[in-house]
Amino acid sequence: MSDAVFGRESAVEYFKELVDGALANQRMRAGELTAYYVVNLLAGFLQRPADQDDEPLALRLVRALESSGMQQRASLREIGDVSLFISGFFSDSLRRKLVDVDYYVSIGGSAYTALSRIDADALSPVFGELAENFGRFVDVLSEVSERTSCTSNADLLRLYEKWLKTGSRRSGQLLVERGVVPNASVRTSRIQ
Repeated sequence: MSDAVFGRESAVEYFKELVDGALANQRMRAGELTAYYVVNLLAGFLQRPADQDDEPLALRLVRALESSGMQQRASLREIGDVSLFISGFFSDSLRRKLVDVDYYVSIGGSAYTALSRIDADALSPVFGELAENFGRFVDVLSEVSERTSCTSNADLLRLYEKWLKTGSRRSGQLLVERGVVPNASVRTSRIQ
């Protein structure tokens, strides 16, 4: 979207209202700075060009972990942010890809965990909260995505598959609202 449609302040205000609403709907308590970070992450994705890097996030993560200093922090933050955004905002589009939402959850959580261990970074507690609750923040972004009509309606089977892979409380609640009671024992009895 162009700056003419969304000024920077209005995009932040818009997403703040949506993120605060999603946090309240899901009864999730997030730190004020963490919620602010998520709002700015969403507003920032309006302004940035599409990621042209075709290298898998897992390889980017390995390279980032092997680097140091400012380059490492910038790379880890980018990987965590992209993973959170894609897994939360566009999880339905992943069904036609080689990797699914659980890949992004794993990679993003790992990137934020590494960032949380950098004591010199003032945002370490924010990254720690994002890492610890990555799946729940994915649910928050999914709700924001649904409210902004940026995803297609997920069919019941896809929602169930997402619940099986992630154990997302929100996906489970959506299944219940559609008359399907998820069975937690199914998640642990997969045949290898």
